[in-house]
Amino acid sequence: METRMPSPKPSARNASIPRKRVLLLGLSLLLCVGFFSTTLISYHVSRSSIRESILTQELPLTSDNIYSEILKDLVRPVFISSMMASDTFLRDWTLRGERDPSEMVRYLREIMARYGAFTSFFVSEATRNYYHPSGVLKTVHEDEPLDAWYFRVRRLMEPYEINVDPDLANRNLLTIFINYRVLDYRGNFLGVAGVGLAMDSVRSALRAYQQRFGRTISFVDTTGRIVLYGNGEGMEAGNIDEVPGLRDQARLILAQGAGSYQYVRNGDTHLLNVRFIPELKWFLFVEKTEGEALAGIRHTLYVNLAVCAFVTLLVVGITGLVLSRYQVRMEELATTDKLTGLLNRQSLDVLLHQAITRARRAGTPLSVLLADVDHFKSINDTYGHLVGDEVLRRVAANLREHLRESDTVCRWGGEEFLMIVQDCDATAALLLAEKLRKAIADNLDLAERTTGQVTMSLGVAELQPKESAETLVGRADAAMYAAKDAGRDCVRLG
Repeated sequence: METRMPSPKPSARNASIPRKRVLLLGLSLLLCVGFFSTTLISYHVSRSSIRESILTQELPLTSDNIYSEILKDLVRPVFISSMMASDTFLRDWTLRGERDPSEMVRYLREIMARYGAFTSFFVSEATRNYYHPSGVLKTVHEDEPLDAWYFRVRRLMEPYEINVDPDLANRNLLTIFINYRVLDYRGNFLGVAGVGLAMDSVRSALRAYQQRFGRTISFVDTTGRIVLYGNGEGMEAGNIDEVPGLRDQARLILAQGAGSYQYVRNGDTHLLNVRFIPELKWFLFVEKTEGEALAGIRHTLYVNLAVCAFVTLLVVGITGLVLSRYQVRMEELATTDKLTGLLNRQSLDVLLHQAITRARRAGTPLSVLLADVDHFKSINDTYGHLVGDEVLRRVAANLREHLRESDTVCRWGGEEFLMIVQDCDATAALLLAEKLRKAIADNLDLAERTTGQVTMSLGVAELQPKESAETLVGRADAAMYAAKDAGRDCVRLG
Protein backbone atom coordinates (compact mmCIF):
# COMPACT_ATOMS: atom_id res chain seq x y z
CA MET A 1 0.00 0.00 0.00
CA GLU A 2 1.40 3.35 -1.04
CA THR A 3 1.93 5.95 1.64
CA ARG A 4 1.57 9.64 0.79
CA MET A 5 3.35 12.47 2.60
CA PRO A 6 1.15 15.50 3.59
CA SER A 7 1.74 18.71 1.64
CA PRO A 8 2.48 22.07 3.43
CA LYS A 9 -0.53 24.09 4.55
CA PRO A 10 -1.16 27.18 2.39
CA SER A 11 -1.62 29.31 5.49
CA ALA A 12 1.86 28.51 6.72
CA ARG A 13 3.52 29.53 3.45
CA ASN A 14 1.47 32.66 2.79
CA ALA A 15 1.22 33.98 6.32
CA SER A 16 4.35 36.15 5.79
CA ILE A 17 2.74 38.12 2.93
CA PRO A 18 0.31 40.14 5.09
CA ARG A 19 3.03 40.69 7.69
CA LYS A 20 5.34 42.04 4.95
CA ARG A 21 2.66 44.36 3.70
CA VAL A 22 1.99 45.56 7.22
CA LEU A 23 5.73 46.13 7.75
CA LEU A 24 6.10 48.02 4.46
CA LEU A 25 2.99 50.04 5.17
CA GLY A 26 4.19 50.82 8.69
CA LEU A 27 7.64 51.76 7.45
CA SER A 28 6.10 53.93 4.73
CA LEU A 29 3.86 55.62 7.26
CA LEU A 30 6.80 56.08 9.61
CA LEU A 31 8.93 57.59 6.86
CA CYS A 32 6.07 59.82 5.68
CA VAL A 33 5.38 61.01 9.22
CA GLY A 34 9.11 61.53 9.77
CA PHE A 35 9.56 63.45 6.51
CA PHE A 36 6.39 65.45 7.08
CA SER A 37 7.41 66.39 10.62
CA THR A 38 10.98 67.20 9.60
CA THR A 39 9.79 69.36 6.71
CA LEU A 40 7.31 71.28 8.87
CA ILE A 41 9.92 71.86 11.58
CA SER A 42 12.39 72.96 8.93
CA TYR A 43 9.78 75.31 7.49
CA HIS A 44 9.04 76.95 10.84
CA VAL A 45 12.75 77.26 11.68
CA SER A 46 13.49 78.73 8.24
CA ARG A 47 10.55 81.13 8.53
CA SER A 48 11.84 82.44 11.86
CA SER A 49 15.36 82.71 10.48
CA ILE A 50 14.20 84.58 7.37
CA ARG A 51 12.00 86.89 9.44
CA GLU A 52 14.93 87.61 11.75
CA SER A 53 17.21 88.13 8.74
CA ILE A 54 14.73 90.56 7.17
CA LEU A 55 14.36 92.54 10.41
CA THR A 56 18.03 92.65 11.38
CA GLN A 57 19.84 92.62 8.03
CA GLU A 58 17.77 93.04 4.88
CA LEU A 59 15.50 95.95 5.86
CA PRO A 60 18.24 97.94 7.70
CA LEU A 61 20.54 97.47 4.69
CA THR A 62 17.78 98.62 2.34
CA SER A 63 17.16 101.58 4.66
CA ASP A 64 20.84 102.52 4.43
CA ASN A 65 20.74 102.36 0.64
CA ILE A 66 17.58 104.47 0.47
CA TYR A 67 19.12 106.97 2.90
CA SER A 68 22.09 107.31 0.54
CA GLU A 69 19.71 108.00 -2.33
CA ILE A 70 17.81 110.54 -0.23
CA LEU A 71 21.05 112.37 0.49
CA LYS A 72 21.35 112.92 -3.25
CA ASP A 73 17.70 113.58 -4.15
CA LEU A 74 15.99 115.13 -1.12
CA VAL A 75 18.56 116.42 1.34
CA ARG A 76 20.39 118.50 -1.28
CA PRO A 77 17.73 121.27 -1.15
CA VAL A 78 18.39 121.61 2.61
CA PHE A 79 22.01 122.43 1.89
CA ILE A 80 21.00 124.83 -0.89
CA SER A 81 18.67 126.65 1.52
CA SER A 82 21.42 126.74 4.15
CA MET A 83 23.76 128.30 1.60
CA MET A 84 21.15 130.93 0.75
CA ALA A 85 20.61 131.77 4.42
CA SER A 86 24.32 132.40 4.94
CA ASP A 87 24.88 134.17 1.60
CA THR A 88 26.46 137.58 2.19
CA PHE A 89 24.70 139.09 -0.84
CA LEU A 90 21.25 138.21 0.48
CA ARG A 91 22.01 139.56 3.95
CA ASP A 92 23.79 142.71 2.74
CA TRP A 93 21.01 143.47 0.26
CA THR A 94 18.42 143.19 3.03
CA LEU A 95 20.44 145.29 5.46
CA ARG A 96 20.85 148.00 2.80
CA GLY A 97 17.09 148.45 2.75
CA GLU A 98 16.02 146.26 -0.20
CA ARG A 99 16.48 149.19 -2.58
CA ASP A 100 16.36 147.27 -5.84
CA PRO A 101 13.96 144.26 -5.80
CA SER A 102 15.18 143.23 -9.25
CA GLU A 103 18.53 142.25 -7.74
CA MET A 104 16.83 139.77 -5.39
CA VAL A 105 14.60 138.47 -8.18
CA ARG A 106 17.68 137.88 -10.35
CA TYR A 107 19.46 136.17 -7.43
CA LEU A 108 16.52 133.79 -6.84
CA ARG A 109 16.30 133.08 -10.55
CA GLU A 110 19.99 132.15 -10.63
CA ILE A 111 19.50 129.85 -7.62
CA MET A 112 16.77 128.00 -9.51
CA ALA A 113 18.81 127.74 -12.68
CA ARG A 114 22.09 126.74 -11.03
CA TYR A 115 20.71 124.08 -8.70
CA GLY A 116 17.68 122.92 -10.68
CA ALA A 117 15.22 123.83 -7.91
CA PHE A 118 11.48 123.80 -8.55
CA THR A 119 11.16 127.21 -6.88
CA SER A 120 13.14 129.58 -4.66
CA PHE A 121 12.05 132.43 -2.40
CA PHE A 122 12.94 135.01 0.24
CA VAL A 123 10.55 136.72 2.66
CA SER A 124 11.91 139.86 4.33
CA GLU A 125 11.15 140.58 7.98
CA ALA A 126 11.57 144.32 7.42
CA THR A 127 9.06 144.74 4.57
CA ARG A 128 7.23 141.35 4.75
CA ASN A 129 7.68 141.14 0.97
CA TYR A 130 7.60 137.66 -0.56
CA TYR A 131 10.33 137.66 -3.26
CA HIS A 132 10.18 135.03 -5.99
CA PRO A 133 12.07 134.48 -9.30
CA SER A 134 9.03 135.94 -11.03
CA GLY A 135 8.96 139.08 -8.87
CA VAL A 136 7.42 140.25 -5.60
CA LEU A 137 4.47 137.89 -5.16
CA LYS A 138 2.80 139.44 -2.13
CA THR A 139 3.20 140.83 1.36
CA VAL A 140 2.73 138.27 4.14
CA HIS A 141 0.27 139.01 6.97
CA GLU A 142 -0.23 137.37 10.34
CA ASP A 143 -3.99 137.11 9.85
CA GLU A 144 -3.61 135.28 6.51
CA PRO A 145 -3.82 131.46 7.04
CA LEU A 146 -1.61 130.79 4.01
CA ASP A 147 1.13 132.93 5.59
CA ALA A 148 1.09 131.12 8.94
CA TRP A 149 4.21 129.21 7.96
CA TYR A 150 6.33 132.38 7.96
CA PHE A 151 5.38 133.43 11.46
CA ARG A 152 5.87 129.86 12.65
CA VAL A 153 9.41 129.79 11.24
CA ARG A 154 9.99 133.25 12.68
CA ARG A 155 9.50 131.80 16.18
CA LEU A 156 11.53 128.65 15.54
CA MET A 157 14.54 127.75 17.66
CA GLU A 158 15.76 125.38 14.93
CA PRO A 159 17.55 126.85 11.88
CA TYR A 160 14.98 125.51 9.42
CA GLU A 161 11.81 123.48 8.93
CA ILE A 162 10.37 121.38 6.12
CA ASN A 163 6.68 121.69 5.36
CA VAL A 164 4.24 120.88 2.59
CA ASP A 165 2.17 123.77 1.21
CA PRO A 166 0.63 124.84 -2.11
CA ASP A 167 2.94 127.01 -4.24
CA LEU A 168 1.08 130.20 -5.12
CA ALA A 169 3.47 130.95 -7.98
CA ASN A 170 2.98 127.54 -9.63
CA ARG A 171 -0.78 127.02 -9.88
CA ASN A 172 -0.97 126.02 -6.19
CA LEU A 173 0.92 122.80 -6.85
CA LEU A 174 1.61 120.90 -3.64
CA THR A 175 5.27 121.60 -2.84
CA ILE A 176 7.80 120.59 -0.19
CA PHE A 177 9.38 123.80 1.08
CA ILE A 178 12.65 124.10 3.00
CA ASN A 179 12.17 127.26 5.08
CA TYR A 180 15.55 128.46 6.41
CA ARG A 181 15.88 131.32 8.91
CA VAL A 182 18.14 134.17 7.71
CA LEU A 183 20.08 136.03 10.41
CA ASP A 184 22.30 139.07 10.15
CA TYR A 185 25.90 139.18 11.31
CA ARG A 186 24.77 139.78 14.91
CA GLY A 187 22.22 137.01 14.96
CA ASN A 188 19.15 139.18 14.39
CA PHE A 189 16.30 137.73 12.34
CA LEU A 190 16.18 139.07 8.74
CA GLY A 191 13.64 136.75 7.14
CA VAL A 192 13.20 133.30 5.62
CA ALA A 193 14.83 131.91 2.46
CA GLY A 194 14.80 128.55 0.79
CA VAL A 195 13.81 126.36 -2.12
CA GLY A 196 10.94 124.03 -2.93
CA LEU A 197 10.48 120.60 -4.44
CA ALA A 198 7.39 119.66 -6.42
CA MET A 199 5.53 116.96 -4.51
CA ASP A 200 4.89 115.04 -7.74
CA SER A 201 8.61 114.83 -8.49
CA VAL A 202 9.34 113.65 -4.95
CA ARG A 203 6.62 111.03 -5.22
CA SER A 204 8.11 109.90 -8.53
CA ALA A 205 11.49 109.52 -6.84
CA LEU A 206 9.82 107.59 -4.02
CA ARG A 207 8.12 105.24 -6.49
CA ALA A 208 11.49 104.73 -8.17
CA TYR A 209 13.03 103.80 -4.80
CA GLN A 210 10.20 101.36 -4.17
CA GLN A 211 10.53 99.73 -7.55
CA ARG A 212 14.32 99.50 -7.27
CA PHE A 213 14.45 98.06 -3.77
CA GLY A 214 11.20 96.06 -3.82
CA ARG A 215 10.00 97.51 -0.51
CA THR A 216 7.18 99.79 0.62
CA ILE A 217 8.58 103.19 1.59
CA SER A 218 6.93 106.02 3.55
CA PHE A 219 8.04 109.23 5.25
CA VAL A 220 6.50 110.21 8.61
CA ASP A 221 7.08 113.46 10.49
CA THR A 222 7.74 113.69 14.24
CA THR A 223 4.02 113.99 15.02
CA GLY A 224 3.21 110.75 13.23
CA ARG A 225 1.76 112.38 10.12
CA ILE A 226 2.44 110.38 6.96
CA VAL A 227 4.01 113.02 4.71
CA LEU A 228 4.92 110.87 1.70
CA TYR A 229 4.11 107.31 0.79
CA GLY A 230 4.60 104.93 -2.11
CA ASN A 231 2.19 102.67 -3.97
CA GLY A 232 0.98 99.27 -2.94
CA GLU A 233 -0.21 97.84 0.37
CA GLY A 234 1.78 100.32 2.44
CA MET A 235 0.52 103.29 4.39
CA GLU A 236 -1.52 106.12 2.95
CA ALA A 237 -1.95 109.77 3.79
CA GLY A 238 -3.00 110.35 7.37
CA ASN A 239 -1.34 109.45 10.66
CA ILE A 240 0.34 106.22 11.69
CA ASP A 241 -2.03 105.96 14.67
CA GLU A 242 -4.78 105.50 12.07
CA VAL A 243 -3.08 102.56 10.31
CA PRO A 244 -4.71 99.24 11.37
CA GLY A 245 -2.29 97.14 13.40
CA LEU A 246 0.27 99.94 13.61
CA ARG A 247 -1.74 102.30 15.81
CA ASP A 248 -0.87 100.27 18.94
CA GLN A 249 2.85 100.88 18.36
CA ALA A 250 2.62 104.45 17.01
CA ARG A 251 3.69 106.18 20.22
CA LEU A 252 6.50 103.68 20.82
CA ILE A 253 7.83 104.16 17.29
CA LEU A 254 7.81 107.96 17.54
CA ALA A 255 9.48 107.81 20.95
CA GLN A 256 12.17 105.26 20.08
CA GLY A 257 12.65 106.16 16.42
CA ALA A 258 15.17 103.80 14.85
CA GLY A 259 14.39 100.10 15.21
CA SER A 260 12.57 97.07 13.83
CA TYR A 261 8.85 96.46 14.35
CA GLN A 262 6.08 94.07 13.31
CA TYR A 263 2.35 94.59 12.91
CA VAL A 264 -0.57 92.70 11.36
CA ARG A 265 -2.74 94.31 8.70
CA ASN A 266 -5.38 92.65 6.53
CA GLY A 267 -4.31 89.27 7.89
CA ASP A 268 -0.68 89.67 6.80
CA THR A 269 2.31 90.38 9.01
CA HIS A 270 4.26 93.52 8.03
CA LEU A 271 7.96 93.71 8.92
CA LEU A 272 9.00 97.33 9.44
CA ASN A 273 12.33 99.15 9.81
CA VAL A 274 12.31 102.78 11.01
CA ARG A 275 15.15 105.28 10.70
CA PHE A 276 15.21 109.00 11.58
CA ILE A 277 16.62 111.35 8.95
CA PRO A 278 17.83 114.42 10.87
CA GLU A 279 18.33 116.53 7.73
CA LEU A 280 14.64 116.20 6.86
CA LYS A 281 13.37 115.78 10.44
CA TRP A 282 11.30 112.86 9.15
CA PHE A 283 11.22 109.14 9.87
CA LEU A 284 11.94 106.74 7.01
CA PHE A 285 9.62 103.69 7.11
CA VAL A 286 10.76 100.67 5.04
CA GLU A 287 8.52 97.63 5.23
CA LYS A 288 7.92 94.26 3.65
CA THR A 289 5.05 91.82 4.08
CA GLU A 290 5.90 88.45 5.57
CA GLY A 291 3.74 86.71 2.97
CA GLU A 292 5.83 88.20 0.17
CA ALA A 293 9.05 87.33 1.95
CA LEU A 294 7.96 83.75 2.63
CA ALA A 295 6.41 82.99 -0.78
CA GLY A 296 9.55 81.18 -1.90
CA ILE A 297 9.88 79.11 1.25
CA ARG A 298 6.23 78.07 1.10
CA HIS A 299 6.83 76.83 -2.42
CA THR A 300 9.87 75.01 -1.10
CA LEU A 301 7.68 73.45 1.60
CA TYR A 302 5.29 71.99 -0.99
CA VAL A 303 8.19 70.68 -3.05
CA ASN A 304 9.77 69.15 0.05
CA LEU A 305 6.52 67.39 0.97
CA ALA A 306 6.30 65.99 -2.55
CA VAL A 307 9.86 64.73 -2.92
CA CYS A 308 10.48 63.95 0.77
CA ALA A 309 13.65 64.29 2.78
CA PHE A 310 16.27 64.31 0.04
CA VAL A 311 15.07 67.53 -1.55
CA THR A 312 14.52 69.03 1.93
CA LEU A 313 18.10 68.37 2.97
CA LEU A 314 19.40 69.54 -0.40
CA VAL A 315 17.46 72.82 -0.37
CA VAL A 316 18.20 73.58 3.28
CA GLY A 317 21.87 72.68 2.81
CA ILE A 318 22.33 74.83 -0.29
CA THR A 319 20.33 77.69 1.21
CA GLY A 320 22.33 77.57 4.42
CA LEU A 321 25.62 77.51 2.50
CA VAL A 322 24.61 80.44 0.31
CA LEU A 323 23.32 82.49 3.25
CA SER A 324 26.44 81.77 5.28
CA ARG A 325 28.75 82.87 2.47
CA TYR A 326 26.57 85.89 1.79
CA GLN A 327 26.59 86.89 5.46
CA VAL A 328 30.37 86.51 5.75
CA ARG A 329 30.87 88.57 2.61
CA MET A 330 28.45 91.28 3.78
CA GLU A 331 30.18 91.51 7.17
CA GLU A 332 33.51 92.06 5.42
CA LEU A 333 32.04 94.70 3.10
CA ALA A 334 30.22 96.35 5.98
CA THR A 335 33.35 97.15 7.99
CA THR A 336 36.35 97.58 5.68
CA ASP A 337 37.16 99.70 2.65
CA LYS A 338 38.73 97.36 0.12
CA LEU A 339 41.06 99.91 -1.49
CA THR A 340 42.66 101.54 1.56
CA GLY A 341 42.12 98.93 4.26
CA LEU A 342 40.54 101.60 6.47
CA LEU A 343 37.18 101.34 8.16
CA ASN A 344 34.34 102.27 5.87
CA ARG A 345 31.58 104.79 6.45
CA GLN A 346 28.96 102.31 7.63
CA SER A 347 31.13 100.91 10.43
CA LEU A 348 32.24 104.41 11.43
CA ASP A 349 28.64 105.44 12.13
CA VAL A 350 28.56 102.97 15.03
CA LEU A 351 32.05 103.91 16.26
CA LEU A 352 31.27 107.64 16.17
CA HIS A 353 28.16 107.24 18.33
CA GLN A 354 30.13 105.08 20.77
CA ALA A 355 32.96 107.64 20.91
CA ILE A 356 30.48 110.46 21.60
CA THR A 357 28.87 108.42 24.39
CA ARG A 358 32.26 107.69 25.98
CA ALA A 359 33.39 111.31 25.71
CA ARG A 360 30.24 112.59 27.37
CA ARG A 361 30.41 109.96 30.11
CA ALA A 362 34.07 110.76 30.83
CA GLY A 363 33.65 114.52 30.39
CA THR A 364 36.53 114.67 27.89
CA PRO A 365 36.63 116.60 24.60
CA LEU A 366 36.21 114.89 21.23
CA SER A 367 36.89 116.26 17.77
CA VAL A 368 36.41 115.05 14.21
CA LEU A 369 38.58 115.90 11.20
CA LEU A 370 37.25 115.63 7.66
CA ALA A 371 39.96 115.65 4.97
CA ASP A 372 39.62 115.79 1.19
CA VAL A 373 42.42 115.26 -1.35
CA ASP A 374 42.65 118.41 -3.46
CA HIS A 375 42.14 118.19 -7.23
CA PHE A 376 41.81 114.41 -7.05
CA LYS A 377 39.76 114.28 -10.23
CA SER A 378 42.63 115.95 -12.06
CA ILE A 379 45.01 113.28 -10.72
CA ASN A 380 42.71 110.55 -12.04
CA ASP A 381 42.22 112.28 -15.37
CA THR A 382 45.95 113.02 -15.85
CA TYR A 383 47.66 109.92 -14.49
CA GLY A 384 44.90 107.32 -14.57
CA HIS A 385 42.84 105.58 -11.94
CA LEU A 386 45.63 103.19 -10.95
CA VAL A 387 47.78 106.12 -9.85
CA GLY A 388 44.74 107.70 -8.21
CA ASP A 389 44.08 104.51 -6.23
CA GLU A 390 47.73 104.38 -5.17
CA VAL A 391 47.54 108.00 -4.01
CA LEU A 392 44.51 107.16 -1.87
CA ARG A 393 46.29 104.12 -0.39
CA ARG A 394 49.36 106.14 0.50
CA VAL A 395 47.33 109.02 1.90
CA ALA A 396 45.45 106.52 4.08
CA ALA A 397 48.73 104.98 5.28
CA ASN A 398 50.14 108.44 6.00
CA LEU A 399 47.09 109.39 8.06
CA ARG A 400 47.31 106.17 10.08
CA GLU A 401 51.01 106.78 10.68
CA HIS A 402 50.45 110.24 12.18
CA LEU A 403 47.45 109.35 14.37
CA ARG A 404 47.39 107.72 17.77
CA GLU A 405 46.23 104.15 18.26
CA SER A 406 43.20 105.46 20.14
CA ASP A 407 42.18 107.59 17.15
CA THR A 408 39.95 106.27 14.38
CA VAL A 409 40.24 106.98 10.66
CA CYS A 410 37.94 105.82 7.88
CA ARG A 411 37.42 106.37 4.20
CA TRP A 412 34.36 108.61 4.26
CA GLY A 413 33.77 108.37 0.54
CA GLY A 414 35.70 108.96 -2.69
CA GLU A 415 38.79 110.97 -1.76
CA GLU A 416 37.44 111.99 1.69
CA PHE A 417 38.71 110.67 5.02
CA LEU A 418 37.10 111.20 8.42
CA MET A 419 39.00 110.93 11.72
CA ILE A 420 37.66 110.65 15.27
CA VAL A 421 40.15 112.09 17.77
CA GLN A 422 39.48 111.23 21.42
CA ASP A 423 40.42 113.52 24.32
CA CYS A 424 41.23 116.33 21.91
CA ASP A 425 39.73 119.82 21.93
CA ALA A 426 39.45 122.19 18.96
CA THR A 427 42.86 123.78 19.56
CA ALA A 428 44.69 120.46 19.66
CA ALA A 429 42.63 119.17 16.73
CA LEU A 430 43.62 122.18 14.61
CA LEU A 431 47.30 121.51 15.38
CA LEU A 432 46.85 117.85 14.47
CA ALA A 433 45.04 118.75 11.25
CA GLU A 434 47.85 121.12 10.30
CA LYS A 435 50.36 118.37 11.05
CA LEU A 436 48.48 115.95 8.78
CA ARG A 437 48.16 118.56 6.05
CA LYS A 438 51.88 119.26 6.12
CA ALA A 439 52.75 115.55 6.18
CA ILE A 440 50.79 114.99 2.98
CA ALA A 441 52.10 118.14 1.30
CA ASP A 442 55.73 117.23 2.14
CA ASN A 443 55.42 113.57 1.12
CA LEU A 444 57.97 113.10 -1.67
CA ASP A 445 56.66 109.69 -2.64
CA LEU A 446 53.23 111.14 -3.40
CA ALA A 447 54.81 114.03 -5.28
CA GLU A 448 56.89 111.67 -7.44
CA ARG A 449 53.86 109.64 -8.45
CA THR A 450 52.00 112.70 -9.67
CA THR A 451 55.05 114.81 -10.65
CA GLY A 452 53.60 117.47 -8.42
CA GLN A 453 52.52 118.17 -4.88
CA VAL A 454 49.54 116.27 -3.43
CA THR A 455 47.64 118.37 -0.88
CA MET A 456 44.59 118.08 1.36
CA SER A 457 41.94 120.44 2.69
CA LEU A 458 40.77 119.69 6.23
CA GLY A 459 37.76 120.71 8.30
CA VAL A 460 37.79 120.43 12.12
CA ALA A 461 34.84 120.38 14.54
CA GLU A 462 34.76 119.81 18.30
CA LEU A 463 31.77 118.05 19.88
CA GLN A 464 29.40 120.49 21.56
CA PRO A 465 26.99 119.68 24.45
CA LYS A 466 23.91 117.74 23.31
CA GLU A 467 25.16 117.83 19.69
CA SER A 468 24.26 114.86 17.47
CA ALA A 469 26.80 112.89 15.47
CA GLU A 470 25.21 114.08 12.23
CA THR A 471 25.48 117.75 13.21
CA LEU A 472 29.10 117.29 14.36
CA VAL A 473 30.11 115.73 11.05
CA GLY A 474 28.10 118.34 9.18
CA ARG A 475 30.09 121.14 10.82
CA ALA A 476 33.36 119.41 9.94
CA ASP A 477 32.11 119.00 6.36
CA ALA A 478 31.18 122.68 6.15
CA ALA A 479 34.62 123.62 7.53
CA MET A 480 36.30 121.43 4.93
CA TYR A 481 34.40 123.19 2.14
CA ALA A 482 35.42 126.48 3.69
CA ALA A 483 39.04 125.31 3.39
CA LYS A 484 38.35 124.47 -0.25
CA ASP A 485 36.92 127.92 -0.84
CA ALA A 486 39.95 129.46 0.87
CA GLY A 487 42.26 128.08 -1.79
CA ARG A 488 42.74 124.45 -0.63
CA ASP A 489 45.75 122.97 1.19
CA CYS A 490 44.64 124.52 4.47
CA VAL A 491 42.66 123.84 7.65
CA ARG A 492 39.46 125.46 8.85
CA LEU A 493 37.48 125.15 12.10
CA GLY A 494 33.76 124.53 11.97
